[in-house]
Amino acid sequence: MLEKLFKLNEHNTTARTEILAGITTFLTMSYIIFVNPAILSTTGMEHSAVFVATCLAAALGTLIMAFVANWPIGMAPGMGLNAFFAFTVVGAMGFTWQQALGAVFISGVIFVILTVTGVRSWLIEGIPKSLRSAIAAGIGLFLAIIALGPAGAGIVVANEATIVGLGDLTAPATVFAILGFFLIAALDALKVRGAILIGIVAITVLSMITGHSEFQGVFSAPPSLAPTFLQLDIMGALHVGIVHVILVLVLVEVFDATGTLIGVAKRANLIPEGKPNRLGRALFADSAAIVGGSLLGTSSTTAYIESASGVQAGGRTGLTALTVAVLFLLALMFSPLAGSVPGYATAPALLYVAGLMLREVADIDWQDVTEAAPAAIAALIMPFTYSIANGLAFGFISYVVIKAITGRFRQIHPATLIVAILFVIKYAFYPE
Repeated sequence: MLEKLFKLNEHNTTARTEILAGITTFLTMSYIIFVNPAILSTTGMEHSAVFVATCLAAALGTLIMAFVANWPIGMAPGMGLNAFFAFTVVGAMGFTWQQALGAVFISGVIFVILTVTGVRSWLIEGIPKSLRSAIAAGIGLFLAIIALGPAGAGIVVANEATIVGLGDLTAPATVFAILGFFLIAALDALKVRGAILIGIVAITVLSMITGHSEFQGVFSAPPSLAPTFLQLDIMGALHVGIVHVILVLVLVEVFDATGTLIGVAKRANLIPEGKPNRLGRALFADSAAIVGGSLLGTSSTTAYIESASGVQAGGRTGLTALTVAVLFLLALMFSPLAGSVPGYATAPALLYVAGLMLREVADIDWQDVTEAAPAAIAALIMPFTYSIANGLAFGFISYVVIKAITGRFRQIHPATLIVAILFVIKYAFYPE
């Protein structure tokens, strides 16, 4: 049956190898079941319901990837997208989390349409590589400011004289967060599978032993999904002020998911030059997963770069993804443990992921000012205005303006020009 479903022999692999690869991928990406509820619950969403939605959305998206695309890629709510949802759309812009879920749903539907019609490929080809790299790096900086801030490690705090300043490094939460970061970085350097997950659990246990957090148990029946299930407000999301939020969601989803899918697929040799491949099916799978996740009650679902660890372990087919999905379903039994994880235990994970995302700056052409300046602006605006949306807008607009006034208008792809114009219209008519 497995051979018929996943064509193991054709991909020169075995069921044992695929299952072990799936376990490897799950260990490297399962930190999201602790981090996502911690982030989204800041909007007023019920922590336990978001935990269930996270596990179910990850399982659903990964199952679609397994059976539609037969690719060894895990899906889950995306880092950066969840921060944008919680801290920008709800926290800074003042929309309700129900409206934010509605925006995710609409962006998912648009994403499916873009994928099916081929517009997604046109968009990817049209957005400059420098801006794509800057967006990833900027999201990393955005995650870093969240991780370092008062709600996370407490290392960066407000200061009237200097805007920001150094927090109390002797505070227990800060000490725990610093220890967690060192542990995660060291374990990852030593090639330990599940380094981020181990770091989160280790700091949680240490905080319990020292009396700084309360142990709520490990296993229980899954909590109710009702507080988030089908709670999206689609009509509220169609409000004029949230239109550019949908644009940002679509753009980030396009770059993030597509880049991850192609990157992991290349490592697994799933898209050989000049031969048929299942990239189109994989693109459809990840776009459909966004719609499903919004109905369950979580921010945008996307392909995880951590899937590369499973590919490294030999994963080549959807059986790897199926294994990941089953493990996410089993994780539903760990809700008490997820509820016991304090913010300073997930902050090191956020900070470490942020550091990994900053590697993208190496792909920016720093020798060409017309490429480097817009890229730098895009990346810097995100953390300093606490908004991924503003970073995208400043990046696209400055790219078009600088290229135009330096006589390089022909280098501007229509896709880039259209996105820039949309952002200009947004700021002109809805500047908040």
